[in-house]
Amino acid sequence: MDKIFLFLCCLTLSVSLQARPLTLYAASSMTNAIEEISQLYEARYHHKVITSFASSSSLARQIAAGAPADLFISANTRWMQFLAEKKAIQPDTNKPLLKNRLALISSEYAKQSASLTTLAEQLGDERLALANPDHVPAGIYARQALENTGQWPSLVSHLALGQNVRATLLLVERGEAPYGIVYNTDALQSQKLHHIELIPETLHESIVYPVALLQHSLPDAMQLYQFLFSNEASAIFSRYGFQPFSLNPNHAQ
Repeated sequence: MDKIFLFLCCLTLSVSLQARPLTLYAASSMTNAIEEISQLYEARYHHKVITSFASSSSLARQIAAGAPADLFISANTRWMQFLAEKKAIQPDTNKPLLKNRLALISSEYAKQSASLTTLAEQLGDERLALANPDHVPAGIYARQALENTGQWPSLVSHLALGQNVRATLLLVERGEAPYGIVYNTDALQSQKLHHIELIPETLHESIVYPVALLQHSLPDAMQLYQFLFSNEASAIFSRYGFQPFSLNPNHAQ
């Protein structure tokens, strides 16, 4: 009788675990694409996906502190490496998923279109919107580009800092800052910008989005992980301006 009771308890626990939604943490720049991919995944596999979006630095710190996520997509490799050093991810699942570009944007309220090489002169007494370059990937990349064009010393005292790239875009859309630097994928989603100029990739580190399963993820999380590399998911990412890697994870074979 005890064995039967134990078996039923284990079976109930197993069903309960499998019924738990999958939780995907992703950089805020991925919001639209990941929401669409998650809906497609749910419709196909009948397994709910809960998404959480913020700066990669914020999400990585939450995960390191024990947040119950199953997958993480970072907007740079540094914060994924941070979690690897904390032994918070399954290292063999740490793969590059996407690439992105930086864009210099002008608000519809700006007096003129921005140019990266003359930005300090154009800005005058106004502000440049930037994701916090101390820890947010979009801001880190932007600072590298500005340093490599010699603009950083003149601009550092004229920054309007956003907590993440979406907050930075909002500052420009509202006219609180006439110019900003965000990911091209975010700029393409806005209907309120006057001008978008792609920033040369040679001016900053490559913008790579790695994905990994977390150490205590559900077994079913592997299916979602593999789906992110599928042709269907890649088509959605491409539509939003991301550049998918032509790489299939070993587990998806």
